[in-house]
Amino acid sequence: MHHICFMPLLLNIDTATNNASVAIFNGDKLLIQDAHQESINHASFIQQSIQEMLISLKLKLVQLDAIAVTIGPGSYTGVRVGLATAKGLCYAINKPLIAINKLTAMAKASFEAINPDNIYDAQLPTLLCPMIDARRMEVFTALYNHDLSPVMLPTALILTEKSFEEAVKNNKVIFSGSGASKFQNLISNEHTIFLDKVEDIGAFAALAYQDFIQEKFADIAYLEPLYLKEVHFTDKKQLF
Repeated sequence: MHHICFMPLLLNIDTATNNASVAIFNGDKLLIQDAHQESINHASFIQQSIQEMLISLKLKLVQLDAIAVTIGPGSYTGVRVGLATAKGLCYAINKPLIAINKLTAMAKASFEAINPDNIYDAQLPTLLCPMIDARRMEVFTALYNHDLSPVMLPTALILTEKSFEEAVKNNKVIFSGSGASKFQNLISNEHTIFLDKVEDIGAFAALAYQDFIQEKFADIAYLEPLYLKEVHFTDKKQLF
């Protein structure tokens, strides 16, 4: 294991959605970041941004200790571009790759947004439901406990009034992300909280740092993007 005092330099690349970000962290402390909102140009943005940030910090690429990247779900092109860039850099400087699930980072950020003191209310369990807008009424989503253990694995889901019916009966559910507003129009329940925009760069960094310390590294050669196939439910009974 790495020495407890060692604070790694981590390059974080997130191009899973239209709002791409590239950042360099010292452990979980942000040193510098850059953001971009045009997914069509994510590839050129990443390369230029990394170069400019390293120059600004007077760092060389080889001084990075690891590279963390969002593997999805989200934009097919964005995820592919981010992962290809991260893999290429890891090969070039012979450093480990850390894979981050975009939905997990969103869930962590949403819980911290409504509960900055991290106080857990056992009376009404909290579930976290990040949603990335896919198309029409479809979202990429998952369901997590407050400790980020999965209740429902990432899936592509077509939203209906019955979606997450069981979940909102007995739990407080925090819906977040670009797809949350679509569901807000379908459901009325006092146990729900909707957060459209939640900045998840800090949550991403915390997850990446945790994985680095625990040496949870991805296999650079075999790591695949998390593409969620479209799922069309014909039965009204869904998981939640």
